[in-house]
Amino acid sequence: MDFTAQPKPATALCGVVSADGKIAYPPGVKEITDKITTDEMIKRLKMVVKTFMDMDQDSEDEKQQYLPLALHLASEFFLRNPNKDVRLLVACCLADIFRIYAPEAPYTSHDKLKDIFLFITRQLKGLEDTKSPQFNRYFYLLENLAWVKSYNICFELEDCNEIFIQLFRTLFSVINNSHNKKVQMHMLDLMSSIIMEGDGVTQELLDSILINLIPAHKNLNKQSFDLAKVLLKRTVQTIEACIANFFNQVLVLGRSSVSDLSEHVFDLIQELFAIDPHLLLSVMPQLEFKLKSNDGEERLAVVRLLAKLFGSKDSDLATQNRPLWQCFLGRFNDIHVPVRLESVKFASHCLMNHPDLAKDLTEYLKVRSHDPEEAIRHDVIVTIITAAKRDLALVNDQLLGFVRERTLDKRWRVRKEAMMGLAQLYKKYCLHGEAGKEAAEKVSWIKDKLLHIYYQNSIDDKLLVEKIFAQYLVPHNLETEERMKCLYYLYASLDPNAVKALNEMWKCQNMLRSHVRELLDLHKQPTSEANCSAMFGKLMTIAKNLPDPGKAQDFVKKFNQVLGDDEKLRSQLELLISPTCSCKQADVCVVSKLYFTHVL
Repeated sequence: MDFTAQPKPATALCGVVSADGKIAYPPGVKEITDKITTDEMIKRLKMVVKTFMDMDQDSEDEKQQYLPLALHLASEFFLRNPNKDVRLLVACCLADIFRIYAPEAPYTSHDKLKDIFLFITRQLKGLEDTKSPQFNRYFYLLENLAWVKSYNICFELEDCNEIFIQLFRTLFSVINNSHNKKVQMHMLDLMSSIIMEGDGVTQELLDSILINLIPAHKNLNKQSFDLAKVLLKRTVQTIEACIANFFNQVLVLGRSSVSDLSEHVFDLIQELFAIDPHLLLSVMPQLEFKLKSNDGEERLAVVRLLAKLFGSKDSDLATQNRPLWQCFLGRFNDIHVPVRLESVKFASHCLMNHPDLAKDLTEYLKVRSHDPEEAIRHDVIVTIITAAKRDLALVNDQLLGFVRERTLDKRWRVRKEAMMGLAQLYKKYCLHGEAGKEAAEKVSWIKDKLLHIYYQNSIDDKLLVEKIFAQYLVPHNLETEERMKCLYYLYASLDPNAVKALNEMWKCQNMLRSHVRELLDLHKQPTSEANCSAMFGKLMTIAKNLPDPGKAQDFVKKFNQVLGDDEKLRSQLELLISPTCSCKQADVCVVSKLYFTHVL
């Protein structure tokens, strides 16, 4: 704004007056001085407010007539008045004065202008209480300032940034859920005009916006977050360069001291990306630079961030920024184990939200399915199975092949995850037919593969196959007729090796039942040395058919002691191993297992 020179007025007790020492007041308004009561001052100021409110820019005579009054209202007497109602009325007058005298303000002193706008900004805090009797007047003040863009006058001030920062902080602090859309609209108009019509946004002013995006602040005041979000979207073309400079200072140059928000850069990038990816056009290359950092923890932090950006449902970042996507995929082969692990975890969300990227991920998951780290191989399986359970179409045959290979992994935890995952897919798509005939055919090989594992030497594998058979292949909780149909279909569709494995499983189970039956028979005989020796032999044989035979020997010995003292438990166990035992009868015998577990 062009600050034209005004005649330098004389100074009176109550403020600045015209050269002849007289201040013209509106008709019916007596002089406003420190000699009157506060109530009387408020009464007179309300009439002055009405006068300025009714004036427009074309009222040249009135503008000249009330110029001394305009100068008078900017005196320290009013700007420092202890009464909030007086301050509010004066602020409304000053806002109208800027409107009436625009584009030239009647105040020539830069210090005075600064004092006035800091004063007006403080009054805007009254917007917080929408139930206040004075709220409509606070709203009028905001509306007037926004409509006239009064704060743009401050661009000519050397320290205008102090005013703008105070204004932004005030508006973000007072906005709340009791405000209507008009309040937010005027706040946005006021702040966006400062951003878009100024020479640039300083870091401190940018911080006053970005701090509202940090999760801790976001959770405290959602309305301030929403206000910041809309403001950033509205000013994206102007503010993008300022945001890029901030992240360049912190991410590339390592100058964390430039902002108090430096430690939150990754949270901010995530929020800004969700608001409008265009806000980060110049920031993405900086992230590619950080992905190649020599610091493993730094690479891990960037991978976690980019995993959220690439994996979010509506993101097209992988398509729009192929160099960054390829650089990110390279982290699947990172030397740092936590980075590889984080990359694998990301793949699950990516497969579900972006099936078109499955081709890019397949080769990297293949390599990681043979990773020397057990945890990574395990998570590759979890990633693929999770996506397949959501929708089998998300997972190609090659990915399922990786899981198939891991059923023979050297680590039990990995083998177990692969076997259980495949069993769940078989039950979902073959038994329940949730995705139709084509999906059922796609995973029909699973039943054979799982039964083939019974040939492995590990007792853990054998027992898991037995569990899978009873829970997933021929679920024990089905009605008898349905179970028979399920068993018939299974047996008729198995390959020869799977049939042999199933027969072997039944043979082993029957043999174990025979051992338990013989143990129960020994309990019916009188105690003797020969009886105890025979019982010990049976216990050792049974223990060999349980996980960790060494520990199992101690467990079965303790259980045998309980068995000898509890006739009811023996009866239930006899029912459980009976060839005619139904599933519902077997459910009754679960108490045996619970009792056994409790005792041991």
